[in-house]
Amino acid sequence: MNLYVIDDHPLMREAVVMLLRRLRPGANVVELDRIGGLDAAVRQHGAPDLICLDLKLPDTTGTSGVHEIKNLFPGTPLAVISASPAADAEEICIDAGADIYIEKSSGASEIGSALRALMAADGQFEELAPTDNKLSKRQKQLIVMLDRGLSNREIADELGISEHTVKVHLWRLFRRLGVKSRTQTIHYARVHGLLAS
Repeated sequence: MNLYVIDDHPLMREAVVMLLRRLRPGANVVELDRIGGLDAAVRQHGAPDLICLDLKLPDTTGTSGVHEIKNLFPGTPLAVISASPAADAEEICIDAGADIYIEKSSGASEIGSALRALMAADGQFEELAPTDNKLSKRQKQLIVMLDRGLSNREIADELGISEHTVKVHLWRLFRRLGVKSRTQTIHYARVHGLLAS
């Protein structure tokens, strides 16, 4: 398993690397300080199974790094770990193709649980036909909560999990259903009889 960490701040990069090594002992963790070194690193180490990306790098502007990585590796889970507050950058990063947005200020245990959930979610993911409604109990629960209009924070409180873990569950649900938003999820659920009318 190849886990890539792209961050130009040495201390932060080392912290994420240590977290990943604890989460996936034996995984090959590749460290880069800019996107420019990605091609050579992939030739040397192989394609990434997970990418952790800092939003602000010397060779990126705005979400250009997210777009570039998603163009190169569209199926690889991408976690943006940034110092920018989620309120400022999360939505544009998700729209650009990031799978999860994590604030650097979250702390090691929350960042670790979000990355663990992301890796677990991707490992268990199977492509389903749109008519196949084999959803987990948790996914059916999430659909009902979305229908109730609950925020991620409210869902996290109700389920007793972190907000980042909620985001990963939603990401997995969206992939499962082939949708991109809460609204599309609720519409899909109504059309396919997943919600009592």
